[in-house]
Order: sequence, then C-alpha cells, then structure tokens
Amino acid sequence: MDKGGPTGPGWRERPGNVTTDFCYVDTALHSAGIWGSSAGSRGFLDYALPRLQLQLAIIFIITQSLHLLLRRFHLPRLVSEILAGIILGPTILGQFGEVEQALFPQEGDVYLDLLSKIGYIFFIFLSGVKMDPRTVLRTGIKAWTIGVLAVTLPLGGSLIMTVVQQTEIHKYRIPAYKNTISIQNLFPFPVIASMLVDLKIMNSELGRLALASALISDLVSNLASTAITYGRVGIMSFANVIMIHSTFLTVCLILFILCVGRPLSLWIISKTPEGKPVSRFHVILMSFLVLVVVLLTDNVGLNYQYGPFLLGLAVPDGPPLGSTMVDRLETLVSGLLAPLLVTYCGMNVNLVELFDLQFVSIVWTVVGLCLVMKLLSVFVPAVICRVPVKDAVALAFIMSAQGVVQMSFYYYNYVNQTFDGETFSMLTTSVLIQSAASSLIVKSLYDYSRMYTGYQKRDIQHTPTNSELRMLVCAHRVDDAVAIRRVLEASFPSKESPLAVYALHLVELAGRAHPQLIDHQLGQKSSGGGSRTQKMIEVLSAFEQQYTGVASVQQFTAMSLMKFMHHDICTVAFNKLASLIILPFHRKWNHQGKVIMDSSTLRSINCEVLELAPCSVAVLVDRHKVRRSASAAYNVGVAFFGGADDREALAYARRMALSPDVSLTVVRLVPWDIYAGDSQWDAVLDAEILKDTRMQGAHQDNIVYREERVKDGAETALLIHAMEEAFDLIMVGRRHKEDTPQLLGLSEWNDLPELGPVGDMLAAPDLTVPVSVLVVQHQNIKSI
Repeated sequence: MDKGGPTGPGWRERPGNVTTDFCYVDTALHSAGIWGSSAGSRGFLDYALPRLQLQLAIIFIITQSLHLLLRRFHLPRLVSEILAGIILGPTILGQFGEVEQALFPQEGDVYLDLLSKIGYIFFIFLSGVKMDPRTVLRTGIKAWTIGVLAVTLPLGGSLIMTVVQQTEIHKYRIPAYKNTISIQNLFPFPVIASMLVDLKIMNSELGRLALASALISDLVSNLASTAITYGRVGIMSFANVIMIHSTFLTVCLILFILCVGRPLSLWIISKTPEGKPVSRFHVILMSFLVLVVVLLTDNVGLNYQYGPFLLGLAVPDGPPLGSTMVDRLETLVSGLLAPLLVTYCGMNVNLVELFDLQFVSIVWTVVGLCLVMKLLSVFVPAVICRVPVKDAVALAFIMSAQGVVQMSFYYYNYVNQTFDGETFSMLTTSVLIQSAASSLIVKSLYDYSRMYTGYQKRDIQHTPTNSELRMLVCAHRVDDAVAIRRVLEASFPSKESPLAVYALHLVELAGRAHPQLIDHQLGQKSSGGGSRTQKMIEVLSAFEQQYTGVASVQQFTAMSLMKFMHHDICTVAFNKLASLIILPFHRKWNHQGKVIMDSSTLRSINCEVLELAPCSVAVLVDRHKVRRSASAAYNVGVAFFGGADDREALAYARRMALSPDVSLTVVRLVPWDIYAGDSQWDAVLDAEILKDTRMQGAHQDNIVYREERVKDGAETALLIHAMEEAFDLIMVGRRHKEDTPQLLGLSEWNDLPELGPVGDMLAAPDLTVPVSVLVVQHQNIKSI
C-alpha cells in the first residue's frame, strides 16, 4: 500500500529540501477479539493469525472426518488429505466464490504455503535420520538386483519416450513433459516405508525386501537424476562454466554437511549421558541447522529438500540423537505440518476448468506408461529372484506407490511455472488414484493375518520325548532373561532329550525407519543395541555353557516398532520350526510383591502373538524376585481341567518331570457331574494323556497325581489359591469351553482374556505369594 508522495503520511522534509518516498504494507495480524473490536474496524477473518488458525482447524476436521470414513475401505491417509484439499479448492468450494474468498483469500495463501514447506522440510530431514545408509551394504543380492533394475529399466524407457514423442509436443510443453517423466520414475523411500506401516507389513518378509529394495532404488535414482541434470546443464552451457559452478557449489554444500553437521551430531552425542535423551537445547540447535542447510541448498540451485535429506543421513540414527529428534518432532511434523503440504497441493487442483485436452491426454498417457514400466521393472527381477508371483505383484505395486515426495516435486514445478494449472491438477489426481489403488491391491494380495498359518503340528504333545525340543524365548528386559533361564533349567535338557533355544531380544526401534533382525550367531552387531541387550545375551550364554552338548542357544535381537514386534516373534518361530514360544508377562513385581510395571504395549504384543503364532505359546508370569524359603526341589503344579491347552501344558510339565530336581504335582479338577464339560473326543484325549502321566508317575517318585471334585468356579478358586503357596511354578491352559462346570462364574471376573479365567486369577496384581505362572495355549490350526 503506497503512502508516499508530498501529501502522504510517509513523506517528511529533510535538510536541503531532499525528500524520500517509501512503501509499507499494512498487514493486520492479531484481532482485538469480539468485545475489543470497534465500529468500522476490520472483520474477524481480515486478521491473518485468526484466519490461519481457522483454516488449520477446517483442514484438520475435514481430513480426519474423511479418514475415519475411508479407512474402513483400507484407503491410506494420503487419499483423505488430497480429497480435503480438492474440497476446499476451486473444484468445490471455489464454486461458492464469497465463501472461498472469506475463508481462503488469495493473500492468506502465503502462510499456509510457508507452514506446509516447513513441515515438509522437517519431514524429509526425519526421513533421512531414520534411514541407515549402512543397510545398503548389508542387503542381499535379491534386494540389490530388484533395487537397481527398478531404476535403470524405467530410466532407459523414459529416454526413449523423450526422444520419440518430443517432436509431437509443442515447444513450451517440453519442460513439463520431461519433468513429468523424471518425477514418475522416482522411488522415494519415505513414501514406501509409510505405506508399509499403514498396511502393517513392515516386519514381514515382503516388507523387509521392499524396504531394502526401496532404499537402494532411492539412492540410485537420486544419483542418476543428479548426473542427468548436470549433463543437461553442461550440454547447454558454453565452456561448461555453469556446470562447473553448480558442481562446485554442490560439493561445498556436501562438505558443509560432512564437516559441520556430522561433527556437531557426534559432539551432541558425546555430551549426552548414556541412556538419556539429548537436551532441549541440542534439539533446537539441530533444528536451526536444518533451516540453515535449506537456505544454503536453495542458494546452490538445488531443490530445497535435498539439503535436509543429506543432513538427516549424516545424523547417526537411533539413540540418543536420532531417536530424540524423531520423538520430539514426529508428532507435529508427520501429524500436522507435512500432511498440510498434501492438502495445500489439493487446494490448487482445479478439475472444473480444463482447456488443453490434448496435452491432458498426453499427461495421462505418460503416467500410465511410466507406471507400467515401473511395475514390470520390479515384477520381472523379483520373479527371476524366485519371489512368489503373488508376492512379486504386491512388491511391484508397493515400489510404484506415490505420495508426499512426488507431490512436493509437482508443486515445486508448479510454483516455478514449469507446470501449468491443468498439468498440476492431473498429476495430483494421479497421485490420489495410484495411492488408493496400490493400497487396495497390496491389501488384497498379501494378507498378513495368514502369514503364519500352520500346515503341520508344531507343539510339545507331538514332539517325541527322545527328540529335540525347539523353543523360542522372548525378552524385553534382563529380568525376563533371568526368569526364562529358570524355566529352561527346569525343562531338563539331556542327551536323550536335547533342547534347542532361540532367544529373541526385543528392542524398540527408535529414530530409525528400517527394522533389523540381528543374528548374533553370525557375529552380527546391532548399530544401537546397548548394554541391556548384552546382559541378556550373557544370561542365556551362561545357560548354554552350563548345559554344553545338550542345549544350544541361538540369540537374535529384533529392533522394530512396538506395534510390529509380534511379526518378528512369529517369523523367527516359523522359520526355526519352534514348538513353543515363551513370552514375558506385561506386569513385573519387586521383592515386596508390589507391581512396578504394567505395560499395555507389551500386553498388546502378547495378544497379537497368541492370535497369529504358528506354534504353541506360553505366557510366563514371573514372580522370581519375591522372596521364598530355600527348597532343594523345584515344585511344579499343573491345574488340569481338560482341553487342548491343558493337554499341552501337561505335556510340557511331564518333560520337566524327567529331571530329578523337579517335583511335579498334577491336580485334575473334576466336576460333580462326570459327563458334563468337554466333548467326547476331548474326553478321550484327556484320558489318554492322564493315563500316560499316571504310568510315568508309577516309575518316578517325583510325580504326584490327584483328583479334586468341584461344583463351580468358587470351589475351583479356593483350590487354586491353596496351590499358590505350595508351588514355585503353576502351569495352566489358557482356553476352556464356556460350559465347563468347574469354571462356572469365573469368566465374569476375567480382566485379562489372553490368560483365560485361571491364568487371570493367578496373575492378579495384588497377589504377593512367590509363585510364577505359565499360561499355555496349544497351536492354532487355521483353516487353509
């Protein structure tokens, strides 16, 4: 608003009759409020800050509402974000001119644009932090083959398309045509990782292959696009001056990141005490460095997202710095600011006004051809690498997914006027369609709930006593490893009945995007394991040394997101042909019998494993810290009601009873009506295993069998509580038929359904007796 001139308030006289004119913009930021406004003043929406807050609220409400609706159809959040933008843009809201001008005036776009770019800058930075470039060196030949060919084959096809169709396109459309092809051939790692998280298959075999291939493809495609760009600049420039200048500035940027960003990150890590997160000041310092790198990148002449991504790669992933940066910034960036870029791009989409339909058809042809080339370039190498055809198709659609990274490149070209409004609208719509289609196709092709379907019997009942018993034991803490060792010692490994133990140490993935499964038997080392994992390894290594020749222990560390940790457990059990998985209970007690930990996250992991496991599962409720008077024998009790789970618990207990140091007592709780309860076939199986137990007890002094008649759940509870004082370990089955008379009334008070009524009673938090509990579930045989 120009206020200059001899009569304006911006004019004043200076000595020597020299005048100066200047301009200033009258921007209203803060509203005085409803009660503070005076007559004739601006309206509420004329102030920038209240209007921005209202815009963000509208965008958030519409996006969340659409996502709540569309996620029922397994559509990703990106679809809801783009649709929200289209609704608020000229396509729908723009048809109501006054409403659009009031809510989203043109002069207010600068604030949404700025916020969305800041969010995307930090999103790309965090994506770089989560990536571990060293993973590329550890991936197998399969991922390298798929990752490299996925880039090179479409690149060759794109060059042919550029040469063939370039003569048929108008001169001023050629830059848009070339940029469309180059962006279509990107394989952004953040987009693919986000899709795998949404589909809940990140820790599956397919997910791991997709992550490794995507990481390689992303690095190769970025190197190829950079080389092609510099080549074009060198061809067009005289004496290659521009290319040399650009290359020099790019090298300077990389050196700045390596010589300033990397040392600063290592200095912050050295100043942070072990086991502690980095301080708030250091987080702010790294965030400031991100903005400095963006400024340098833009002045170098590169796309502003490359600098933060390279800086993120230079920051060591995992704790303390990488995990803290992700923990502090992830919610704000990934939850609000980064999706804002997608919605803002959607707000610039106009599907109503289309003029050059010929070029629109060319754009869709390019999108279709590039998609076909990408699908084939992933599918064919995957099949050659002996990936099943169904999984190869799913992998092709995962690798061809589009998301926020492509959207940012489209918007960058739109702002620079390489793309006009029509081209930008069509390309944004193609992202919407491809994202929705890829998720639906992969979801239909790859059902993660059936990954561990049991094709054979993997349980203790059908494992001969004189053969090797394979067990997978899981530990989150050192206490878990100590408790599991006590159970393994009671399992009595011997030459006639050896024990193969696979120990899985579960570590939460913090500040990383790529889950790891580390096999310590092969000498692999975790890039962020820590002393806690080492202590757990030492506990179980000591057990192996104690039982040399009769027990073998192979130890793994799984670093994964907590919500996908059950996949690591089930995958290792499936691959190692385990008969039993032992999981630690989510509650922990101290020496006084008081609960010191009750983790809903660990409980969720246990529930998922119980649902998906390919073999039998046992949950160990450990109270070994509670003091008990010393006893020579390890007293084990089995509460037997009948059914597959109880038979599995008894089969394990009978194996323990082979040890002379274990005293086993089997208590069968019989209803007053002997014909009530389990089916006839279950009754036959129960009678058979109880008969074998009595015969074993006739030859061994450490086995006691007795029967107790009970009328209902109340009498059962009295007997169970009486057993608590007599045993070190009580073993029970998890599931029983609902009409079991002995448990009548107990299910109504069941707080933990994953333990069953008896296990729930023995795992009560207020129980202070020093008894541990093993709740056993027999293998789920799913229908094929």
